Amino acid sequence: MSWKLTLYDYIHHRNLMDIDYTVEPLLPLVQDGAFLQRQARVLARRQDTDRERRLIPVKSETRLVIDRVDGQPGRTIVDVTLKRKTNSRIRENEQEERRIERERITLHEGLDGWSIIGVEMLQTERSLRLKPSPPGGLLEVDDRPYAEETVRTMSVPFLNRTMVRELDFAARAVYDRHKAAAYADLWWDKGNPDYLTFEVDCTNYVSQCLFAGGAPMNYTGKRDSGWWYKGRLGGREHWSFSWAVAHSLPSYLLTSRAGARGREASSAQELDLGDVISYDWDGSGRFQHSTIVTAKDPDGMPLVNAHTVSSRHRYWSYTDSYAWTDKTRYRFIRIADQV
Repeated sequence: MSWKLTLYDYIHHRNLMDIDYTVEPLLPLVQDGAFLQRQARVLARRQDTDRERRLIPVKSETRLVIDRVDGQPGRTIVDVTLKRKTNSRIRENEQEERRIERERITLHEGLDGWSIIGVEMLQTERSLRLKPSPPGGLLEVDDRPYAEETVRTMSVPFLNRTMVRELDFAARAVYDRHKAAAYADLWWDKGNPDYLTFEVDCTNYVSQCLFAGGAPMNYTGKRDSGWWYKGRLGGREHWSFSWAVAHSLPSYLLTSRAGARGREASSAQELDLGDVISYDWDGSGRFQHSTIVTAKDPDGMPLVNAHTVSSRHRYWSYTDSYAWTDKTRYRFIRIADQV
């Protein structure tokens, strides 16, 4: 069997694993014990969540895209994109979740053929982390980006002058939740070329959705105040921390008196389309991921979209995320209908 056939066999058994909540289908192929243990923990959490929801998985399909191959005698390293679709049923109601994941898979050729000796996740649901401010200074828009992760542009970015609107503080705009959710569904699996796409893109994506729903920007021109985006000019990025950093967005929304703003809800069930959930994976008090509500399940619980690990109509609790821990805390933000 060639390494490609082993890879396709791996994908087939991953689909079986997702339906049966067990890593057993992978055991003949995968020798990475740490990966198998991680998967077993995620599957156990997901099974508990699905039971609570009375959800039955029906079918799992994965389209494999090979992005890069590093071939050596007896060893091959492959970067892949997994475009996953899961169909499930809650009572008589069908629902579909989509997700895009990227992995680096290391294959080894032994006497019995090819096997997988390593599986590494290439994306995590973590936020941009900011470096400290320069001594004695604020972070202004014209400073170099103070993010440890590198901003990666998926297309040629530009200043879209039609996006940045002058604010009339005496009037309030109506937040259209359906438009926000429709934008989220349109761009869930790709970056809108009118914006920069970040290596960790979850909050940038959620901000775009809020803006598409009619939440006006609060343009201050300063990194650490307001909620705004202009793009890249002269080799510099022009956006506020609240636009692109997971911890900064909820802080802005809950204290803002202009532009996008919201209030904290006590439970996920209180949320509607276009509302926001922030995730603090380790209970540290710093939020590291952002999602937007785009649908409801038959019990009225939110289904969300996100970027970085691109997801469409994923259950809000994220217990099936590699980032989730038993210390995970959530912040539920109800966006104001008049913003």
